[in-house]
Amino acid sequence: MSDASRILNPTLRSKIMSADEAAALIGHGDNVGMSGFTGAGYPKVVPAALARRIDAAHAAGQEFRVGVWTGASTAPELDGALARANGVELRMPYQSDPACRARINAGEMEYLDIHLSHVAQFVWFGFFGPLNVAVVEVSGILEDGRLIPSSSIGNNKTWLDQADKIILEVNSWQSPKLEGMHDIYYGTQLPPHRQPIPLVHPNDRIGEAYLRVDPAKVVAVVETHHPDRNSAFTPPDDASRQIAGHIIEFLQSEVKRGRLPANLLPLQSGVGNIANAVMAGLLDSPFENLTAYTEVLQDGMLELLKSGKMTTASATAFSLSPAALDELTANLDQFRERIVLRPQEISNHPELVRRLGIIAMNGMIEADIYGNVNSTHVMGTSIMNGIGGSGDFARNAYLSIFMTPSTAKDGKISCIVPMASHVDHTEHDVQVIVTEQGLADLRGLSPRQRAQVVIDHCAHPDFRPALHDYFNRALESGGGRHTPHLLQEALSWHLRYQQTGSMR
Repeated sequence: MSDASRILNPTLRSKIMSADEAAALIGHGDNVGMSGFTGAGYPKVVPAALARRIDAAHAAGQEFRVGVWTGASTAPELDGALARANGVELRMPYQSDPACRARINAGEMEYLDIHLSHVAQFVWFGFFGPLNVAVVEVSGILEDGRLIPSSSIGNNKTWLDQADKIILEVNSWQSPKLEGMHDIYYGTQLPPHRQPIPLVHPNDRIGEAYLRVDPAKVVAVVETHHPDRNSAFTPPDDASRQIAGHIIEFLQSEVKRGRLPANLLPLQSGVGNIANAVMAGLLDSPFENLTAYTEVLQDGMLELLKSGKMTTASATAFSLSPAALDELTANLDQFRERIVLRPQEISNHPELVRRLGIIAMNGMIEADIYGNVNSTHVMGTSIMNGIGGSGDFARNAYLSIFMTPSTAKDGKISCIVPMASHVDHTEHDVQVIVTEQGLADLRGLSPRQRAQVVIDHCAHPDFRPALHDYFNRALESGGGRHTPHLLQEALSWHLRYQQTGSMR
């Protein structure tokens, strides 16, 4: 045993085995719940061993595929390895791996892209069938058998509760100082027995610091010492900084109008460079005593916490660059009291998003002139990553903001189009659209009014005249004038890109 001190329970210590031995306990057709959320806290060695086993089975002419359920995206050692082995029958609820994405878009892997807040409850409802195996990373096991979570929680509580068999990876790479940072709420019930969730501030602790597990269901414990996948973020470019500037100016205006308190409301931010640019902008803004209630804690939020600009942050996982992770690890004693990691059924719960009055800021692929947003599909048919938690927050937020550069592919694609090629967030859930060109506040506007504001404020000047032309001709076409469209042209921009390589 490489680090027996991490496994203090004698019964579970007696179940230590190799990754290959543990993977042998997973069978063809099993639904497997894996820990992990955006490259944090995913199992490091059992999925790779399972992929080798699948490769061997396929080489012998045997069928071997499993269902893979996670918290969100994971890492190449999990999603990538299993996708390359063609070992995944169905993947849910979110992914970002190139090999996985290629299988999905080739029709070789089924993909269920659903709101992250729905996953745990749908599993409890039995909508997806049995969960045969859970493979969950933890950072330690206490003497009484309780589990110390690692750098993400995601759906781990549900996987441990619902799985027939459990495989634990105990990762000694995870800092022991993570203990005490987690808040696992065990008060959720199935309808009609649900009760209000007693959380009214982002730093409220309403649960336990540990995960519970039935030792009788644990069939294997595997020791590991492997880092999370942590990728450095690209420094903010001019467009990202301009988008951040528009958002901060807008928030300052909302404070002046009395529609937001001086310290704003709890912030939620999606993953990516633009989101980090917004956080960097807040670092230099006049706002103080900020809070966050979000899915993942990124570099920008960590900097806000470090500076004292942000007092507390609630999330379900870390998504940090190597440098930021070093910063966190070196100062965990300080951060542990200001960061709360929760199950994603709580971090993304619509009841809590609505109650806390979240300011939701999420990225998108494209928006149309009426405010419908596509955050998942390229040219309407090819999945990029998935809806993630953006829908959980957007529909229930106090402010729902979507952001993107106005163009893509070196200006060949307009991210503001006549009609979105796929809709994840309807105009009813989108209040603000931001590009580097400007900000469109859509609150209280009719569809025709929204179109004018989106075109004038968000579209790139190279595409703005064509959008105005489309809208004006749609108004004059004799069709319905509530949401005017030229149906024969509505998706012609996407078709032109597919045929010529440019929307121009």
